[in-house]
Amino acid sequence: MTLPLFPIWMVDLAGSSLMILFSFLCVRLARRLKNQDQSNVIWTYLLWLCYALAAFAISRSVGHIAKRILLTAGHNDIWNLLRPYSGSINSLMFVVVASITLFFERTWKVYQQISKDQRALQEAHEELIYLNRNLEHLVAARTQELALSERKYRRIFEVSRDGIILVDGGAAIINLNPAGLALLGLSSLTTDGERIRFSHFFAAAEEWRGIQEALERQGFVPDTEVLLKTDRGALFPVLLSGTAETGDNGAIDSVQFLIKDISQRKAMEKQLLQADKLASIGQLAAGIAHEINNPLSMILGYAQLMLRGEQEGTQQYADLKIIEKHARNCKTIVEDLLSFARSTQTRRTVGHVHAALDEVMSVVRHHFELDGVHIEKNFGAQVPQMILDAEKIKQVFMNLIMNAKQAIGRKGSILLRTRYDAAHARVSIEVRDTGAGISREHLPRIFDPFFTTKPTGEGTGLGLSVSYGIVKDHDGDILVRSEPGQGSTFTVLLPVTTTRGAEIDNGG
Repeated sequence: MTLPLFPIWMVDLAGSSLMILFSFLCVRLARRLKNQDQSNVIWTYLLWLCYALAAFAISRSVGHIAKRILLTAGHNDIWNLLRPYSGSINSLMFVVVASITLFFERTWKVYQQISKDQRALQEAHEELIYLNRNLEHLVAARTQELALSERKYRRIFEVSRDGIILVDGGAAIINLNPAGLALLGLSSLTTDGERIRFSHFFAAAEEWRGIQEALERQGFVPDTEVLLKTDRGALFPVLLSGTAETGDNGAIDSVQFLIKDISQRKAMEKQLLQADKLASIGQLAAGIAHEINNPLSMILGYAQLMLRGEQEGTQQYADLKIIEKHARNCKTIVEDLLSFARSTQTRRTVGHVHAALDEVMSVVRHHFELDGVHIEKNFGAQVPQMILDAEKIKQVFMNLIMNAKQAIGRKGSILLRTRYDAAHARVSIEVRDTGAGISREHLPRIFDPFFTTKPTGEGTGLGLSVSYGIVKDHDGDILVRSEPGQGSTFTVLLPVTTTRGAEIDNGG
């Protein structure tokens, strides 16, 4: 051994020994950290890395120590034999360290995913704990919201003045609000245990088919005017709209219909058309009446002059009497035309409608009782005085009562009934008879001038037209209800005005 190489050998021996010592200390520290947190992949990686480094330190240090001992002892041949094995072991340890590092990179990604899932699980766990602790409160709050929502929409469904109908794909009624029940005249949704079909209430089958085609084609029906019938067969017009709900297969599962009764609107339209028609005819009648009245007066005057010079019983005298009779009839018609056209003077004073009715009844009662027709009266005690033209109002009542008598013929009754509607400040006067009634085809025309169902010579067809004009001139209205064989009811509505005192002249 040469002295200059001794320090290098000592450093090599000391370094190899310290490498083994430090590697074992690292293993000890890594094990302690691993024991403190078994699930931490970092400490697992460090522990295995320390194991590999310790194995590499032992392999390398033992090789260096053995080398120095063998070379010092002069056993170079033995070292030459062992040296390849020592180098292979060192290389193998490097491979192990590198493999652990590469494996850790893959493990680290898995660990990150596991940590992420663990955090998600932790958040879900905390949310479940919160829900578990507050479940009763949350359920109660949600239940209250649902109850409020249900009450709100149930109230809309129940208090709606229009009919709301829910039907299934086969048109069977599933649900129906009270307004719909009233419109269709139903008491329940089933008959003999089977659901009632909405199509049953269409007066015309083709209208229902048109509704079905529109629903299948576009999924909804806009406002459409159709004619429905109640469960008892009464017809009434409605405005119908609907929306279909389809299933996954595209077929209609259910349909929500909204039906609005437009009977009053139709009646109002008829009244407006009637008023417009009467106003036009009135203007024409006024012109015709004035043109006819003058020559008619001359005919009647000359006929009366000629009668003065003729003896009774002669043929010429009889002919002149016929001329006089028919001229007077024509003059009566002209006067009715003038009244219809409101060309006569209206004088309004404060009076009572009961007084007008009593006066009319006193005139006709005896004649009616001879034919077995009794007049009953049911006057409302609250009916006040009002401003009216008493003479013309008596003309209206006389016409209505005489028409009722003619509808009865013999043996029947006529009811005169009055009521005061304080909410609308008007008086209603009903004239109800037990006569033959008015057919449906004649009912829309009863107020038309010259329309009459009486035989020729028994009526001019102007009575109801003139009465209609008088009532309209009082800002009132005439309504009629009638069924063949069940009699008729004419209702005169007159407003009760607050202005009283001096007479009011309304010239025509």
